[in-house]
Amino acid sequence: MTGERKWFSVLLVLLLMLAVLSFSIAVPLVCRPFYYAHIGALDLPGQTGFSYGEIKDAFDGVMDFCLMDKPFQTGVLRWSEEGRTHFADCAVLFRLDFTVLGGSLAALLVCALLARKGLRPAALGGRSPLFWAGSVLAVGFVVIAGLAALDFDRAYIIFHTLFFPGKENWLFNPARDQTILIMPQVFFRNCALLIVGVLFFLCGVLIWAGRKRRPQT
Repeated sequence: MTGERKWFSVLLVLLLMLAVLSFSIAVPLVCRPFYYAHIGALDLPGQTGFSYGEIKDAFDGVMDFCLMDKPFQTGVLRWSEEGRTHFADCAVLFRLDFTVLGGSLAALLVCALLARKGLRPAALGGRSPLFWAGSVLAVGFVVIAGLAALDFDRAYIIFHTLFFPGKENWLFNPARDQTILIMPQVFFRNCALLIVGVLFFLCGVLIWAGRKRRPQT
């Protein structure tokens, strides 16, 4: 099959959106120095009574469990079985994100191979799939980020209600699960800002790369 096809364009838009979204989410998951910077910036040792090393070890233990399926441990910090099950739920979502990222990138590679064989994306409204993928995703996140900025606390609750339906194990008791002391809500807010920042940057790159108008087919 050769020539320009609109279905190919639509497929590329969807795959690019999935790749950008899942990559943006993955950044704070794999960039541990981003969390380490918060330890001093938020004075977590002074706020919690734990040393920098103890806080870092506890965070690394949680992330190793979520991302590498290592045994759950938080160093000297106390944890409950209910708290562990919440991180197990998080691990499912994290691995789903990496699966989507890997799958979308693999599918884009297949699309690139098909393009080399003559299958090309047709223009949509005179623009390339790059432009539409960046534009649609950026507009969608402008709305989401705007609503979250109005009331982050409520957005935080809505997020957990949507992604952990019917569960309340994300409502940590600091006396039983001390990890909540070293991962305050401001850290999660900054993770959200990092995700949005990376996403908008990548969307800008796509829009710029696909900015030239193409003849309608």
